[in-house]
Amino acid sequence: MTGEERRQLPPQYAPAEVEARRYAQWESAGLFGADPADVSASAPAFSIVIPPPNVTGSLHIGHALDHTLMDALVRRRRMQGYTALWLPGMDHAGIATQNVVERELAREGLSRHDLGREKFVQRVWQWKASSGGKILGQMRRLGDSVDWSRERFTMDEGLSRAVQTIFKRLFDDGLIYRAQRIINWCPRCMTALSDIEVDHTDDDGELVSIRYGDGADSIVVATTRVETMLGDTAVAVHPDDPRYGHLVGRDLELPLAGRRIPVVADPHVDPEFGTGAVKVTPAHDPDDFEIGRRHDLPSLTIMDERGVITAHGPFLGLDRFEARPAVLAALRAENRVVAERRPYVHAVGHCGRCGTTVEPRLSLQWFVKVGPLAKAAGDAVRDGRVRIHPQEMAARYFDWVDDMHDWCISRQLWWGHRIPVWYSPAGEIRCVGPDENPPDGEGWTQDPDVLDTWFSSALWPFSTLGWPDDTADLRAFYPTSVLVTGYDILFFWVARMMMFGLYAMADRGPAGAVPFRTVALHGLVRDASGKKMSKSRGNTVDPLDWIERFGADATRFTLARGSSPGGDVAISEEWVAGARNFCNKLWNATRFALLNGAGAAPGRPEPGALAVPGALAVPGALADLGLLAVPGALADPGALAVPDRWVLSRLAAVTAQTDDLLERFEFAKACDALYHFAWDEFCDWYLELAKPALAGPDPRAAAATRSVLGFVLDRLLRLLHPVMPFVTDELWTALTGGDSVMTAAWPGYRPADGDARQTGLDRLRDPAAEAEVEALMRLVTEVRRFRSDQGLRPAQPVPAVLAGIEATPLAPHEARIRALLRLTAAGPDFAPTASVQAEGVTVRLDTAATIDVAAERRRLEKDVAAALAEVDSAQRRLSDPSFIERAPAAVVHKNRDRLAAAQAEIARLEGRLAGLPPVRGQDRVRGQDSKLPG
Repeated sequence: MTGEERRQLPPQYAPAEVEARRYAQWESAGLFGADPADVSASAPAFSIVIPPPNVTGSLHIGHALDHTLMDALVRRRRMQGYTALWLPGMDHAGIATQNVVERELAREGLSRHDLGREKFVQRVWQWKASSGGKILGQMRRLGDSVDWSRERFTMDEGLSRAVQTIFKRLFDDGLIYRAQRIINWCPRCMTALSDIEVDHTDDDGELVSIRYGDGADSIVVATTRVETMLGDTAVAVHPDDPRYGHLVGRDLELPLAGRRIPVVADPHVDPEFGTGAVKVTPAHDPDDFEIGRRHDLPSLTIMDERGVITAHGPFLGLDRFEARPAVLAALRAENRVVAERRPYVHAVGHCGRCGTTVEPRLSLQWFVKVGPLAKAAGDAVRDGRVRIHPQEMAARYFDWVDDMHDWCISRQLWWGHRIPVWYSPAGEIRCVGPDENPPDGEGWTQDPDVLDTWFSSALWPFSTLGWPDDTADLRAFYPTSVLVTGYDILFFWVARMMMFGLYAMADRGPAGAVPFRTVALHGLVRDASGKKMSKSRGNTVDPLDWIERFGADATRFTLARGSSPGGDVAISEEWVAGARNFCNKLWNATRFALLNGAGAAPGRPEPGALAVPGALAVPGALADLGLLAVPGALADPGALAVPDRWVLSRLAAVTAQTDDLLERFEFAKACDALYHFAWDEFCDWYLELAKPALAGPDPRAAAATRSVLGFVLDRLLRLLHPVMPFVTDELWTALTGGDSVMTAAWPGYRPADGDARQTGLDRLRDPAAEAEVEALMRLVTEVRRFRSDQGLRPAQPVPAVLAGIEATPLAPHEARIRALLRLTAAGPDFAPTASVQAEGVTVRLDTAATIDVAAERRRLEKDVAAALAEVDSAQRRLSDPSFIERAPAAVVHKNRDRLAAAQAEIARLEGRLAGLPPVRGQDRVRGQDSKLPG
C-alpha cells in the first residue's frame, strides 16, 4: 500500500467489502499460528481450546458470544507478546449426526440396518466430508483467529487413539465397569442419554391416586405415570410414620396384576408429601431403583426399548402413551382410583435431539466410577490450582462434583468411538488398548455400543495437543490458560474435563495436570427484555443475519459489551445498529485524521512531525518511554497544548482501565470504557479542540497536534482491535502503513516487562490538563444547553462576551471556547440579552436577533416553579419525625439528595433569569416570522 493509497479511505465503511478480504490476508500471512518453539520467558504460552461445536451445527448466538470473548482474549495476548494458540475443532455429535444421516436414508426408503454397521459409518463420514462442518466457515465470518493448521475432530485418528488409551487405563484401574442401572432412555433414538442431552420442561399431565389393598390394610399412592404400576414390586413408607407402622412387612394386593407386593420402610420417603406412601417400580425410576437395592426387591421391566408394554395381560403390545389411559380405565372399573388431578404441571424430560419423552429404564450399560475422579476435580478448585470466575460460581461447581453419580458412558449408536471391549462365547471380557490386537479365536465379538460424545470431549484439552504422546505442543501449551464457556455446561463438560485431565496428566504433578488454569463463565444470551430466546417466543437471533446487515464488528461489540462474568447477556437489534454507528464514527475520525495529515509509515516520519505508530516522540520525559523517538518537534511535553496533554492523559487512563478489566474478564465494562473514550472524549471533544490548531497559522503547533491526533488514534485502534478486528485493521493500516494491527504491540501491560510499559504510559497522566479541559467542557456544555433550549442551531453565530474569563484557568482557551460555541466578538452595538454562568465565567450573549426573551422568561419561571414544588415536597417529608424514624436510611438519604438537587437547580435558574434583559418590543429571531420587518 503506497502512502497515497494508504491515505485514501472511502467516504463510508462497508463491512462486506472489508471483512472477507482482511480475514484472507490474516490467514495467508500465518498470523493465527503458534509455534511451541517460540515459547520463552519473554513470549510465554497462552492457549485456549475451543469448546468443540457439533459437526452438524451452525453458528448460533451462543456460539457468537463464546467465540467473540475467546477471540478477544487471544488477540490481546498476541499483541502483548505471548505465544498464543487458539485451537479449533469439532465434535462428532453422536446422536445428532446419526439422526441427520438416518433422515437422509429415510428419504431414500432405507434404514441404517439396510446398510449394515460398516457401510452406515462410511455413509456418515461421506456426509461429514460433504455437508458437515459448515460452522467452520461461519467462524471465519465472525473473525475467529484460530490456528487452522491444528484443526481437530473428535473422531480423527489421533483423538481416537487418545480415547482408547484412557478407556483402557480407567478399565484396568477399576474405574470403568458394566452394570444394570437406571438410565435416561430415548425410545425414538433407541439409546441411553446423558443428563445434558435431556431437556426438562413443565408439561401438563395428570396425577392419579390409586388405592392398593382393601379396608384397613389399604394404602393410597399417587403417580403421573400410571402405566408403570404394572412393574411395581413394593410400596414404601417412612419408618417413623405412625399411620403405616402396622403395615410394614405385610403384603398388599397390586391392582390389575394379580400379584402381592410388600410394604417396606425406607427413609427416602417424605411423610409430609402426598399420602406419605410411594409405589416402588425399581426398573423404571432411579429413586425406586435405589429403594429396591436397599430392600432386595425384584426389578420388573414392563416395557421394551421402544416404550411398548411387555407385561402379560390386556395391555401387552400397547405403546406407553396408549397404555396410560387403558390402565386408568381398568383401575376405574375396579374402583381403585381415589382421585384424579388434571392438568397437573410437572417437569418432564425430553430427548434434546428429537423431543421424545425420555423413559427411565433399567439397562445394562458401561459406567465410569466417578468418586475419586470427582474428588480430585473438587480439590483442584478448592486449593486454587484452577480458578472459577466469577468466584461465586464455584459453589455450584462443588454442589455437582461433591455429589456426582457414576457416569453412564455407553450409547446404543453406530456413529462414535466403539467401546474397545471384546467378549468370548465363554463369557470372558477383554479390554483392548490402541496398540493391542483384538483377541484371536472363534466367537469373540466387540461390544456393539459406542461411547458418550462427552467422553471424548472430556479429553479435548490434552488429546488435541497430541496426548498420549509427549509432544512439543503438549509440553508448551498444557495446561491451557483459560476455558471460556457458558455456566450452563459447568457441570456436564467442565467437570468432566477436570476429572479426565487430572487423571490422564497426573505424571505432570498436581499443578501441571489441571486442564486449564481459569474457567471464565459467561451467561446465556437473552433478548432486550431479559427473556430466554426460543423459537416459540419468536425472539431468537441469527448472528449471521446481523453480520450480513451490520457487520461482524458491530455484532461482536454488542455481544462483548453485554457480557459480565457469570451474568446473562441481553441484546437487541437496536444495540447492534448502535455498534455499527460506532464503527462509522471510528471510520470518520480516521478519515479526518488522514485528511489533516496525521499518521506516518513506521520509521518514516514526516519532517517536523511526530511519528505514528510508536509513541508520542518528543525529547525529554516522553522520549524515554522505550518507544519510537522522532527528534525535532518539541522541547518538552509542557510545550504541547493543553487539549493535547488532556487527551494523552485520558488515553493513559483508559488504557490502564481496559487492561485491568480484561484481566478480570469484565468485557462489558472494558467495551463501555473504550466506547465512551472513543466517542465522547476523542471524537466529540478532542477532534473539535484540535481543529483550531490544525488550521491555525503556527506550523509547529499544527505538527504537534497532528502527531498527538495520530498517536491517540493509533493506540485507540489497538485497544479496540481484540473485540472489533476488521474495522480496526482497515483503519490502522491506512493510518500507519503497517501490515496489520495484529502485529502491533498492545498499548498497555506486556508480559516481557511486567508493569514497566504501563508505568511509562502512566507518565502521560496530567491531572492539571484534565481538570482544565473538564472545566472547559462544563462551560461549553452549559452554554450549549442554553442554546438548545432556545432552539438555536449549533452552527448559528451569536455575539458574546466571556466576562471574568481572564481571572480563571480558562483564559488561554477563550479562542477554543468561542470556536466550539460559535461565539463571535462583540461589536459596537453589542447589547447582552442573556447570560450563562459556569466555571467562574459569565457568558453574556446578544440574543436579540436570535431568541424570544419573553418566551425564555416564561420557560425559566415555569422550571423554577417545578423545582420549588420539588423542594416543598422533600422538605415536608424530611420535617416529619415519623418519616425520619421509620423510613429506611437509603430512602431518607435519597430525599435529602432530591432536596439539595432541587435547591441547586433553583439557584441556577434564578441566575439565568437575572441575566435576561427586560422584554423589548420584538425580541424574536429576525427572518423566522414573516410578520417581522427586515
